[in-house]
Formats: sequence, structure tokens, C-alpha cells
Amino acid sequence: MDKDLDEREKEKEQHNQAMGKSSSSFTSTVVLIGLFGGIIWGIVLFVAYYLNFTEVGPALILNPWALSAWKNKVLGQLIGIPIIGILSIGVAFIYRVLFVKFKSILLSLLFGAGIWGITFYLLNPIFPDLKPLKDLSKDSIITTLCIYLLYGLFIGYSIAYHYEEDKNQVAYSNN
Repeated sequence: MDKDLDEREKEKEQHNQAMGKSSSSFTSTVVLIGLFGGIIWGIVLFVAYYLNFTEVGPALILNPWALSAWKNKVLGQLIGIPIIGILSIGVAFIYRVLFVKFKSILLSLLFGAGIWGITFYLLNPIFPDLKPLKDLSKDSIITTLCIYLLYGLFIGYSIAYHYEEDKNQVAYSNN
């Protein structure tokens, strides 16, 4: 009887350790997904900007703070990429908190569209160099919307996938 009780306590302790390890592992995974998602899609935005598909480049993130003209040159665009990567970590945690349990392509695309709407519509006043949405070219709107949709898909689906993997790994280790 005492032996069964000891075994159950050991199993609970192992389960708690596995959950703690899984939780910290998942947190670091979310950080990496956010960082690399921001950098990858920031680079895609830079290429689209450089090839004149859009009037908006990664340096948009510098607009509220950098007052010089250098921010709109190549150096400003390149500096904007890692800053987007860092801010993207926060975006990834927002997705984790709100939608982690949903493994849905549509939800991830809607998340990306929501971020695009927040950036280009709600936050437009804090970006002095960003034209109002009605004044942007159709190419810029379509290109940036597509990049944000793919960014949302990358963040959302990656986080949901790793959440399911961690959940299955914990369940497997308990058996």
C-alpha cells in the first residue's frame, strides 16, 4: 500500500517536472518563433520595398523615434529588420496567450490581417512618414497585407504546432 502511494507521488513529481520543463521549453520556442518570424518577414518586406512593390519598408518601425532622413535609406531599412524581430517576440506571446489552443490556418491569417489593420489604420498617426491608408498605392496595400497575412500564418501555425507537440510529448512521457 505504501509502495503504491510512493509510486504515485513519484509519478506526480515526474509529471510536474515534465510540465515545468515543457513550459520553459515552450516559452523559449515562442521567443524564437517570434524573433525569427519578425526577421524573416522583415527581410521579405525589405526585398518588396527594394523592388518597389511597396512604399513601406522595415524602417517604418523607426519613424516615431528617428528624425533624420537616414531612416529611409538602406541603412534604416536594415536596422528596422532586427527591431521588427524583437517586437515580434511580443506579438508571438500575444498569439500564445489568446489563440495557442487553436490550430487553424484561418485564425492565423486573421491574426496577421489584424496586425496589418492595427499597423496601417490604428497606429497610422504615430508613424509620421506613413501615408493614410486611402493615399497608399494599391500595390503597397496588397503587398503589405500579403506579407502580414503570411507573417500571421507563420507565427500562429508555428506556435500552435509546437504547443500540440509539447502536449503530446508530455502525454507520451506520462505513459
